[in-house]
Amino acid sequence: MGRYLLTRAWQSLVTLLLASAVVFLGVRALPGDPALAMAGEEADPERLAAVRASLGLDDSLFVQYWRFLTNTLSGDLGDSIRTGTPVTELIATTLPVTIELSVYALVVAMLFGIGAGVVAAVFRGRWPEWTANGFALVSLSVPNFWLGILAILYLAVGLGWFPASGYVSPWEDPLRGLLHLTLPAIILGTGIAGVVMRQTRASMLETLTADYVRTARAKGLGRGTVLLRYALRNSLITVVTIVGLQLGGLISGAVVTERIFGLPGFGKLTLDSVFSRDYPVIQAVVLVVTAAYILINLAVDVLYTLIDPRIRVGGKA
Repeated sequence: MGRYLLTRAWQSLVTLLLASAVVFLGVRALPGDPALAMAGEEADPERLAAVRASLGLDDSLFVQYWRFLTNTLSGDLGDSIRTGTPVTELIATTLPVTIELSVYALVVAMLFGIGAGVVAAVFRGRWPEWTANGFALVSLSVPNFWLGILAILYLAVGLGWFPASGYVSPWEDPLRGLLHLTLPAIILGTGIAGVVMRQTRASMLETLTADYVRTARAKGLGRGTVLLRYALRNSLITVVTIVGLQLGGLISGAVVTERIFGLPGFGKLTLDSVFSRDYPVIQAVVLVVTAAYILINLAVDVLYTLIDPRIRVGGKA
């Protein structure tokens, strides 16, 4: 186990290093000049050259990348070209909002997705399965932005059940903070719930026909015990993989939902930095998302052994 973790940590570092190079080159391939955006369209050549020199953009790409890499390793992600604020401060302000929303949306998705998947597998060929499949189809087909607009129109403005927009820190008022995130979490988690439902149903259908499940039933165990202790637990391997991948996608994919509901999260920071060609912020944002994917995948691999002790991370049963 320890050797595996060391191997994965080394692989993760190499992956992160390669991703940093790709991000660095990709950002500089974007159209537009950040120096021109900072100095203004009417800036004279001398002013433009001075801005480029202050930003280090007149150095070679290798020198710029080495400076970016060494500063990142020392914890210095630079300052925003647009606002002059340290990038670490911007991330520390916006990332917690997106993490709260993503975790909340994932909880919603797991509750609805796993529940609907189990119901669809147990009541195969009957109306509960048709209802669950219809729910999955709708959740996967309808865009989040359209659901978000309808939710604001009817649930927030029309019925007044939820706030239409805004964010309240849980440290200030936990209940109000939860209420402000409930509607966007439901909208964001709806699409993931459809994926989780389909995977749970498929895994449960396969598990319910296994020999150990039939043996458990033959021993006289209750239906609930068989479903929860044997069938569902052994079906969670696939579900955990899907959930892990979706959590990483939530952190980077909550842009539209945060925009609709006016949440000051990571998505808003990403859009603002892309539109203004803010190189330091774009690089930091993509690196944070990459690191999140790597850590989540590592956590998912370790979690396998907790769900099924027969699985050994080193590949031995």
